[in-house]
Amino acid sequence: MRDPAFPHRHLLGIEGLSPLEISHLLDLSNRYVAFNRGPDKNSDVLHGRTIVNLFFENSTRTRTSFELAAKRLGADVINMQVETSSVAKGETLIDTAVTLNAMHPDVLVVRHPDSGAVKLLADKVNCAVVNGGDGSHEHPTQALLDALTIRRRRGRLSGLLVAICGDVLHSRVARSNFHLLLTMGARVRIIAPRTLIPTAVERLGVEVFTDMTAGLKDVDIVMMLRVQNERMRGSFIPSVREYFRFFGLDRAKLAQAKPDALIMHPGPMNRGTEIDSDVADDFERSAIREQVELGVAVRMAVLEVLAGNNAAHNSAGAAGGGK
Repeated sequence: MRDPAFPHRHLLGIEGLSPLEISHLLDLSNRYVAFNRGPDKNSDVLHGRTIVNLFFENSTRTRTSFELAAKRLGADVINMQVETSSVAKGETLIDTAVTLNAMHPDVLVVRHPDSGAVKLLADKVNCAVVNGGDGSHEHPTQALLDALTIRRRRGRLSGLLVAICGDVLHSRVARSNFHLLLTMGARVRIIAPRTLIPTAVERLGVEVFTDMTAGLKDVDIVMMLRVQNERMRGSFIPSVREYFRFFGLDRAKLAQAKPDALIMHPGPMNRGTEIDSDVADDFERSAIREQVELGVAVRMAVLEVLAGNNAAHNSAGAAGGGK
């Protein structure tokens, strides 16, 4: 049966989702947090279903998190090794989609270096597709787990002032968080060097700062971003040392935020580049480890909802003669 509170077949991004749809996923995710902390972490919710992880980029947290989420729900999991697959031999993305489609998976989790590639795959397969990150476009489950972390710590999203700091230009995490936080009623500031600020980003409804001292003033949440050197073509920062001096989070800069401001980072962290170890390891204020934990719960919720919606879609198609 299709989930009436989240009727979508795929999760390709946060943009376009309603507050009720986002809240539904967060509520279901929150129930899985307690489940994951219990002694028995086995469920048969997705028994007999097949989840395929197809990652064209290296990943530790996201791929492992999806794999663990699927296994805890009782699904069969296949992790495709792209570097040893036919893709490495020159197979096109559409050929890969046709091949996977013939295997009848229920959910396909895809990470790809090109923006829009996951949408292309979703248009060519008969299963549900989850965007595990596509280029600099979106990373929806990261934004959901960030939102769940904030909501559990602060009890709400609406009315909070969130600063997203660092390499915004290349960050799919930032884009998904913009859409989610603004949709849920939060205020969003971005703080970055001018070279790492997207063109016309103010049109999304965010406030733009190029000075950490001013940008962090009275914020509730400080979300740091990794400097993505692998996506940079040219010189965006003068040096790591100078970047940390002006845009790395340390105690002095954090003092501008509210005394109980929450510290977040999607990982992996470049300690000494975008964040100081003393701040990252502050167990009272840092929620970085909690973000990793809650990622499993969020991905369990997403897989459950989309697998159910996919089954309903295919049943309706079969009843209608495949139309």
